[in-house]
Amino acid sequence: MRPVELLVPASSLEVLKVAVTFGADAVYIGGDVFSLRAKAKNFSLEEIAEGVKFAHERDVRVYVTANILAHNDDLAVAKEYFEELKATGVDALIISDPGVFEIARNVWPEVEIHISTQANNTNYGTYNFWHKLGAKRVVSARELSLEELKELRANIPDDLEIETFIHGAMCISYSGRCLLSNYFTGRDANQGECTHPCRWKYAVVEEERPGEYLPVYENERGTFIFNSKDLCMIEHIPKLMEAGIDSFKIEGRMKTALYVATVARTYRKAIDDYLEDSALYDKNMPWYLDQISNCTYRQFTTGFFFGKPSNEAQIYDNNTYLKEYTYLGLVGECKDGLYHIEQRNKFLVGETIEVMKPNGDNIEVEVKRITDDKGNDMDSCPHPKQSLWIDLGIELDEYDILRRKEE
Repeated sequence: MRPVELLVPASSLEVLKVAVTFGADAVYIGGDVFSLRAKAKNFSLEEIAEGVKFAHERDVRVYVTANILAHNDDLAVAKEYFEELKATGVDALIISDPGVFEIARNVWPEVEIHISTQANNTNYGTYNFWHKLGAKRVVSARELSLEELKELRANIPDDLEIETFIHGAMCISYSGRCLLSNYFTGRDANQGECTHPCRWKYAVVEEERPGEYLPVYENERGTFIFNSKDLCMIEHIPKLMEAGIDSFKIEGRMKTALYVATVARTYRKAIDDYLEDSALYDKNMPWYLDQISNCTYRQFTTGFFFGKPSNEAQIYDNNTYLKEYTYLGLVGECKDGLYHIEQRNKFLVGETIEVMKPNGDNIEVEVKRITDDKGNDMDSCPHPKQSLWIDLGIELDEYDILRRKEE
């Protein structure tokens, strides 16, 4: 069995530190340019360097996405960007465009390059093509089944790695190459500016009756015809390992620290339990299933892993997330018995909340005290991102997550 990497997304430096603390073997991030998540906070060069230092001190790798489909104007900027990235110490670049790939190889020949899922990597011929050009890893298209991945593994060099998405949002378009956003809003999904029109509600208009909107129904289930459920493979870790996949990838570079911590911690424990004893993995399955639903999600599907999805993989009647917990903040330094947090959602003195720890513990606590930066006591914290000091009646660790269970 090949060693497996748990690869976790991060939208900001804070979330990178959470991903590392909660079990990632590697983290992938976007810089200020060339990232397919332009609306994410993304990282400056200084933040990338700080994130790499934090991760490397804990034996975690960092990959930077440069996976837009480039236009002519992008190419000169790419050369300059890769020159600047050299100093940050990142471990790999994630690239989809052959022109950008060639620039990276010329500017930074020693860097490891991973080929993005955006390059439509659906067969072993494609994998071998990129391997001959010097790629270390290729990210499989989401449209591949486990059987196709096994066949692919058997027909590529042993040192060429397979990375596969195992959890997160599913795109309605092939390998994420979508034109809908550009068509409707002028914002190009392949340049990192997707407006997610697959989540919108649609109707039909007959051309001779302008303004008369006819709702779209599929067997009377609703009108959100492009809205996919989220991928979740927590119940199928053994099959994923048997397929010869090297890196288990979590989708979500737009997600909160709570989401990243929840998913990273759950998959970390599931992988480690299975490697220790398959019976332990089976025994703990109820815990994994409970924990993985503790963050926002759109119901779950196994995607294409077991064949083409049926109509049950879509959500037709709404475009909303399920949400069981609200993110309150991330624990920082301790001073005079109080712990610093930057508030993410309002909570009150006397309220019962939960402390979520990297080791799997979830501890119910009562909020004993809240003060502002000047030491003034407060009954609640109503202002978003307010800097606070709190007492929860127990000792906390830096990067513990605070959350509240919703009714």
